[in-house]
Amino acid sequence: MVHHALCQIIEPDFERSFVDDSFANRIGKGTHRALDHLQQLTRRFRFVLQCDLRQFFPSIDHAVLMETLSRKIEDHRILQLCQGILDSGRGVLKDEYDMVWFAGDDLFAPLRPRGLPIGNLTSQFWANCHLNPFDHFVKRELRCRGYVRYVDDFALFSDDKDTLWEWKSALVERLSQLRLTLHAGAHPRPVSEGLPFLGFITFPGRRRLKRRKGVHFERKLRRTASSVEAGMTPLTKLNESIRSWVEHVRHGNTTGLRKAVLGRIRLKLPRPIRKQHSTGSNLSKQGATAPCTPSVDPPQRPLPGTENRNSE
Repeated sequence: MVHHALCQIIEPDFERSFVDDSFANRIGKGTHRALDHLQQLTRRFRFVLQCDLRQFFPSIDHAVLMETLSRKIEDHRILQLCQGILDSGRGVLKDEYDMVWFAGDDLFAPLRPRGLPIGNLTSQFWANCHLNPFDHFVKRELRCRGYVRYVDDFALFSDDKDTLWEWKSALVERLSQLRLTLHAGAHPRPVSEGLPFLGFITFPGRRRLKRRKGVHFERKLRRTASSVEAGMTPLTKLNESIRSWVEHVRHGNTTGLRKAVLGRIRLKLPRPIRKQHSTGSNLSKQGATAPCTPSVDPPQRPLPGTENRNSE
């Protein structure tokens, strides 16, 4: 409750200062809008510099974050509450952090308080606050016209590779002021190669689900279906799982994938479940099997994975 109350108090002031190109943990933004924005940029520019931050949450320096928060928060009582929340998570991710030395560090640098617990509501919000100065640096000082960020994943777009190389050097220097570093290997490349971002691979003209994401869901679906057949899991849970997945992947060109994944699962329902959920199909006999497409309530809604969308 304390985390929710704190965010309700301080979020409006910070939200007004966030750039439009930041999409994580914000009302009216989110994963799918970030993907849409990314795809629009792939159609406008030829090259992209795609980056992600190394050990982001374990690396967040408490002193640097408090300095950022104090620029917006004037009430010392709220600042004390923020400091108390930070202190409560001190060292929680120390085993996941590999020490990085920055210019001017002394022998006490490894003892600096750092790290935010990933699951806390304030951690998600403070991650945006922490990187907000970096966002403004990209937009105002680098004058990058094509930019998108989701938590610690971000991309800069341009029609010139040399410009992106120059920007990368500037990014490294600016991030060092936040005591953050980039993962090695980031380099400019054509947008036509496709950008792996938020579970999809995005091209200018299409968007595909990452293969491992589809494989992971199919394995999970098979386990859940087996549990339903054994009477250990209600069919409604299987329905919910399928609908949630379909609602997510339908934001890509995945019609063929959805049909293939759902069509490969054959569900053998026990008699009590068949009587309750049967739609008059081939579930009328003991031991009958059916494709793993959930019953629909209300009945006029299309089955997940079978709606008429653009195929791959």
